[in-house]
Amino acid sequence: MSKYNLKISRFEPTYRERWWFIPVITFFFLSFSAMSLGAGYYWGVGSNPEQYISDFRETLNQQERMMGQTQDELNADLDAFTHRLGLLQAHVNRLNALGSKMVAMANLDEAEFDFVNVPAMGGSGETLNETSYVSESLTMAMEKLELSLMEKEQQLEVLDEMILTRNLQEQVKPRGKPVNSGWVSSRYGYRNDPFSGRRQFHKGIDFAGKKGTSILAAAGGIVIKAGRHPQYGLVVEIDHRNGYITRYAHNSELLVSVGDVVKKGQNISKMGSTGRSTGTHLHFEVIKNGKNINPSRLLKSKKS
Repeated sequence: MSKYNLKISRFEPTYRERWWFIPVITFFFLSFSAMSLGAGYYWGVGSNPEQYISDFRETLNQQERMMGQTQDELNADLDAFTHRLGLLQAHVNRLNALGSKMVAMANLDEAEFDFVNVPAMGGSGETLNETSYVSESLTMAMEKLELSLMEKEQQLEVLDEMILTRNLQEQVKPRGKPVNSGWVSSRYGYRNDPFSGRRQFHKGIDFAGKKGTSILAAAGGIVIKAGRHPQYGLVVEIDHRNGYITRYAHNSELLVSVGDVVKKGQNISKMGSTGRSTGTHLHFEVIKNGKNINPSRLLKSKKS
């Protein structure tokens, strides 16, 4: 039996003692990591600063080359965009010139069809920064041109419709003499009848001339009668589809048939003396809404 009775027991730290060790261990771990990083920097980069600077400069050069290439591509796109913008503006200018000329030729109100001033517009404004100024300016210019083109297109459509309507009205409204030669031998109104000598109402105007003189349609329309009549002889009647009907009597020859569509000024017959007639002439009547009217009011103008 030994003089000293030694007893070995296992160290068991308490809960509070365990938490006391955690900060210490963490401190030593971070210190070791920092020393390792410092050594790595010294042996890797710190020992060769020229290489580090060279690598950094090469990276900068690559970035500069990439930025330069991107800028060149952007400039090329901007040049193409600007060229296209110029072509569109030239097209708008030509439309403006054409529209103004059409308005002047049609004697329309220039205030209603303004092909000179920029169309009115509005909206809230925002301040542009310098980096986006060019692209934003081009975009705004393109939007402005698109708006202008839409405006001009609408104006031209309305203008074309108005001119077409006016032309149709001019084409179908009797206007001008139905002969290019000859003279008025009897006017519209009361007169002494050449056969009976009694006072009677003359429903038209007589144009005397040479046999075979061309008879012209006073307006465009559809032929509703082309044949022989006991009183009018060889006669042509044209319906102008606007309440007007014109009648051409005593012809020697007819050049149209029922159903034909005729244009204003078209040769429809030849002057003669058929029917109840004392000599070669054209008897011309204008009928509006079923009633005869004085053709003289429509013969003074030759607008076409």
